[in-house]
Amino acid sequence: MKLYFGAAVLSFAAVSNAYATQFPIFGNFLPENVDTEGTEAGYDFRGIVDLSNCSGSIVRFDDSKDTDRAMVLSNGHCVDLLKPGVVVLNKAVRRSFIVLSQDAQKLGAVSADKILYATMTSTDASLFLLKETFQDIEDKFGFKALTLSRQAPNVGTSIEIISGYWKRGYACKIETFVHTLKEADWTFVNSIRYTRPGCNTIGGTSGSPVIEAGTRTVIAVNNTGNESGKLCVMNNPCEVSEDGTRVAQKGYSYGQQTYWFYTCRNDAGEIDLNKTGCMLPK
Repeated sequence: MKLYFGAAVLSFAAVSNAYATQFPIFGNFLPENVDTEGTEAGYDFRGIVDLSNCSGSIVRFDDSKDTDRAMVLSNGHCVDLLKPGVVVLNKAVRRSFIVLSQDAQKLGAVSADKILYATMTSTDASLFLLKETFQDIEDKFGFKALTLSRQAPNVGTSIEIISGYWKRGYACKIETFVHTLKEADWTFVNSIRYTRPGCNTIGGTSGSPVIEAGTRTVIAVNNTGNESGKLCVMNNPCEVSEDGTRVAQKGYSYGQQTYWFYTCRNDAGEIDLNKTGCMLPK
């Protein structure tokens, strides 16, 4: 699925039981002969991480305390190829992430011991809980985590998509919101479509944060794109309108909104899928 896998899909069971051992290759969704030289120029990689098969970012909520444990945002499919209807909540995991400097050089690593949430139903998102606190991150690496926006983004917003896997960035705008996006067995709602040229994302950019340009605020997570113009099949998501009309366009790329996480946080700041108004699938 051009739910942008990197070189290998990581089995959730393998992560939990084999210390982040990689699952056998699901499919080579990485484009060949990609020239990424110089693509890090002009982008700020502080807070961006490399998951080995995907991209991600170290994030906080707008009310997180420095003493809280930090989080990594990525895609649900970067945890595993989760079947429709499957939700992973508060599951033990062992996974490490390469931390990058402002100019995309390796600074070190952080590690997670829990998946706070992951799904590929309605959205394609995951939140890992790190062992390190936000203060630990700042003390060790010299930057503060990116902040998840509490608000839904707007059409026309200038954005940057920054990939830890490829060490490259993309710049464009939010073109529109897609009522329903369908790819093979998976369906996403209120997806963001990016303008072109600029954000023609590729395999390996899965899980990259979609950042409001000029800020350190994350408004979405990059997840998929139409590779060859086919309709509603793997690597080729299609847009489904409210009347059921299906259309697909080669080169369209998409992200999933992340403010949904705020709608499911209880008074203790924990993800509670039974909270009234929670938008995350349960």
